[in-house]
Amino acid sequence: MSQNRAVSGTVKDSGGEGIPGASVLIKGTTTGTTTDSNGKFTLSAPDNAVLVVAFVGYEKVEVPVNNQSEINVTLQSSTTELAQVVVVGYGTQRKVDVTGATASVKGEELAKQPVLTATQAIQGKAAGVQIISSGQPGSSPVIRVRGTGTALAGTAALFVVDGVLTDDISNINTADIVSMDVLKDASATAIYGSRGANGVVIITTKKGSAGGIKVNYTTNIGMRSATNLVQMANAQEYANYVSAASGTSVTPGSVSTDWYDQILRNGWYQNHNLSLSGGSDKSTYFLSMGYFTDEGIVIDNKYKRFNIRSNTDFTLSDKVKVGVVSSYTNANTRDVNLGSAYNNAYRAAPTIAAMENGKYGNTSVYQNVGNPILDIKNNNQRDIDNRLQGSAYLEFKPVRSLTFRSSIGGDLLSKNERVYNYQFNNDTSTFINPGGNQRNPNSNLNIISTRSFRWVWDNTLTFSQSFDKHNLTVLVGTTAEQYTMDWLSAFRKDVPADPSLWYINTGNANTSTNDGGGDKWARNSYLGRVNYNYNDRYLLTATVRADGSSRFPSSNRWALFPSVGAGWVISGENFMQTQQIFETLKLRASWGRVGNDRIPSDAFTVTVTPNLAYPYGGGIATPGSAITQIKDPNLKWEVTEEFDLGLDFALLKGRLTGEIGYYNKKSKDLLINVKVPSVTGDADGVVLTNAASIQNVGLEVALNWRGNITEEITYRVGGNLTLNNNKVIGLNGGQPILDGGIGGNQIYTTRTDNDQPVGSFYLLNVVGVFQNQGEIDNYKNSKGTIIQSSASPGDFKYQDTNDDGKIDDNDRVFAGSYQPKAYFGINGSLSYKGFDLSADIYGNVGNKVYNGKKAFRLGVFDNVEADMAYSRWTPANGSQTEPAANGGNLPASTYFLESGSFIRLNNVTLGYNLPATLTQKVKVASVRVFITAQNLYTYKKFSGFTPELPGDPTKAGIELNAYPTTRTIAGGLSVNF
Repeated sequence: MSQNRAVSGTVKDSGGEGIPGASVLIKGTTTGTTTDSNGKFTLSAPDNAVLVVAFVGYEKVEVPVNNQSEINVTLQSSTTELAQVVVVGYGTQRKVDVTGATASVKGEELAKQPVLTATQAIQGKAAGVQIISSGQPGSSPVIRVRGTGTALAGTAALFVVDGVLTDDISNINTADIVSMDVLKDASATAIYGSRGANGVVIITTKKGSAGGIKVNYTTNIGMRSATNLVQMANAQEYANYVSAASGTSVTPGSVSTDWYDQILRNGWYQNHNLSLSGGSDKSTYFLSMGYFTDEGIVIDNKYKRFNIRSNTDFTLSDKVKVGVVSSYTNANTRDVNLGSAYNNAYRAAPTIAAMENGKYGNTSVYQNVGNPILDIKNNNQRDIDNRLQGSAYLEFKPVRSLTFRSSIGGDLLSKNERVYNYQFNNDTSTFINPGGNQRNPNSNLNIISTRSFRWVWDNTLTFSQSFDKHNLTVLVGTTAEQYTMDWLSAFRKDVPADPSLWYINTGNANTSTNDGGGDKWARNSYLGRVNYNYNDRYLLTATVRADGSSRFPSSNRWALFPSVGAGWVISGENFMQTQQIFETLKLRASWGRVGNDRIPSDAFTVTVTPNLAYPYGGGIATPGSAITQIKDPNLKWEVTEEFDLGLDFALLKGRLTGEIGYYNKKSKDLLINVKVPSVTGDADGVVLTNAASIQNVGLEVALNWRGNITEEITYRVGGNLTLNNNKVIGLNGGQPILDGGIGGNQIYTTRTDNDQPVGSFYLLNVVGVFQNQGEIDNYKNSKGTIIQSSASPGDFKYQDTNDDGKIDDNDRVFAGSYQPKAYFGINGSLSYKGFDLSADIYGNVGNKVYNGKKAFRLGVFDNVEADMAYSRWTPANGSQTEPAANGGNLPASTYFLESGSFIRLNNVTLGYNLPATLTQKVKVASVRVFITAQNLYTYKKFSGFTPELPGDPTKAGIELNAYPTTRTIAGGLSVNF
């Protein structure tokens, strides 16, 4: 019988540089490891084993152990990317063996970008994956995988970090990531059953390897600044506009305040990461620490994060292996009151001074518009998050072909939010010119404490065996999960202004209020998967998962989620051996069903509302209780069924690789509100039930080209394009969802209805501007009724859609949605000796955004954009697109709807690796210096701050309080010891 021995070595490229993250597996098994940051590895293997070494972009190599203790491998540039190993649910596979739709991004690509989360760093790098980001410090981007598949339930993708399930990865340091693998279709995600409907993102963090201690330090420091700012009218332009709108002469005064200039700034950003790794043939370790700060571009805004990670593995024997992955994160946010500050900065009169001698300009003399600076300074909001996340596993191999793995993971979050509002009165101590009504007569303090804990316990048994031309892997297992959360809040007035006294007990006890709540749910699942490969040509994957969720009534608690995928490696056939075009050509098809249970835990539970007052006996109010919300006791799973067809290829000696995919994804039994008669006593007159369907049909194309200009100059160019058509295909008795209200008389701007995309804008259609009274008198319906008899020259002319002679909500039309018809990414890199240059471009086309801040203009004294001040309709200068000066509060219309298409130079990075002859003199393995720019330039048609406007599906794409896009210029250093 063959004995196991410790085998170590280094995996290098053709230039002699170590390759980090390369996979080293024992052939015929799932046992293996990955190389560290220097390309080194260590594992235990039988003397007669064969090691399979692979890395994306390189040819796979098989090396016999042959009683060797040290094996060094040089990988050559790959003729195909299909040889790489990708992470799938509960395991790994060669990409060529995968029958589902997946995308993989290397950790080194993520670490280049100066962003908080890895989610933002994959923007534009994966077909079928849309990332909608915000520049606000501490915020997490929204991720959409193959369109929006729900209206009211959760839309977030599932993240799996080293086996721990989570919805938020803001605690993960991008420098610690080896790879991000996105599972896109139902066949790939079905192994996650109830969580797979919105896609799955698997994150693998770094591990150690045997050998001496290896130290890496990486830092980048830079400056963030606002881009694409909106130019508002100055004092003179404002005075002219208001005079025309009100008919009263307005004097501009001696000041002209740019309110955005007052509340925005250039903010410093810095990121530091230190890691240590090493080990022996019996144990390996990886330790890292990270410190991240981001001042943001709004005054007083700041985010800080400290995190520490420990990944350890222990080989107890040739049959038993254990490991622990753990991380702790502390995040501290000084938030700002964007809701009022941004809105007021847009509306505030420029004729009012911002500040003078420590006093605020009183903008509230004009229609209750607060001073934006005071909006921020008066509100001190701090969030402190402490998060502990980790997992432990035991792996037992009783025989070579059988592996039992048990892992338990946990995610503990403690969140404390403290909001203090200072006392201030409308007097000479606070304001330059007292008056108006911006005041806070009593200070107040609100404290909210939240605790949550999620645990997941997985047990899997994997059988893997190769015999003759047959390769079979069978996985069976169970998984259990539970989540608990509770929160408490306390509020008091008259708390002293000294921050050391910001505690509830220092306030006025007579003003004390408190509240609290929580949530609890659980899941239990049984899963199985079969992977079969015949002669590396014919592939079959079959998966089934049974999920039970406490979020549904007992009668509908369990659901079955099956999938099947097949692949044909056409290039492996005998008739393809004489052709000279394709190195690899694979056809794949799959079908599957996945679920979505992200609904309120009490959505089907009828509760009683206590302490209601009922008149009884002579009109005397008597306390009582009643059911005020009717609930459907038969709620069931939202289910997504998807068909996928794809073609993967490599040609021209592997220089061109790519994939083309088609998908048809139908989500049914979606939650939607249905109206019920008022006599039922339901408070809002609607009941949440399963009564809608949504379909996403799309095409994905990804191409990558790599080549050499000379032996020393190499380059790579890649691109991806996703076309997606989203629409509601059946409300089944449900009521259209009206949403997107922004205030004033614009109660709603979107409507989710049949045969339209989710969250479609539903607006009055502006067909022009009345130039004179004659046009008003001649604008009649088919019956001769004047449609807008009360209009004046310079007012908008609205379409009388239903020809009833009046303009009201019945005349609204569908005018597009925030969901793009296409989104794309272009990326490339160039290397010359020690230099490397990379660039990424991202964009989308075919969607609409709503200028909510412009639509929210409520009064004649609100400011206007500079362009409007000049291009407005006047008797002497007629316009068919801009109205006359007016008092605002206009109805929701297509006037405020603009193109959401944009293209952005997302990232440019230039780096240089110091020569080894230089670094070795100071006993340093490698040194890289680089400069990077994020969001360097954006071309857009939208006149607002940013067309990237994340939000719930039924109201996304509305710019009201959006954080401006930020540009980052940074420099960095990476040192390996």
